[in-house]
Amino acid sequence: MADETYSGEFYCVKCKEKREAEGNVVVNDKGTRMAKAKCPVCGTNLNRILGKA
Repeated sequence: MADETYSGEFYCVKCKEKREAEGNVVVNDKGTRMAKAKCPVCGTNLNRILGKA
């Protein structure tokens, strides 16, 4: 499986704002696809659930 990336809006819980970021897509144990990125402003980890793989 090729490394998939997601670029779009993530919600930063630290900034309490939506941020544009690009991150890698990972699949967790339950088979849910999640995009993980870092906030470009504060550096906090961002997660976005994309749905089932």
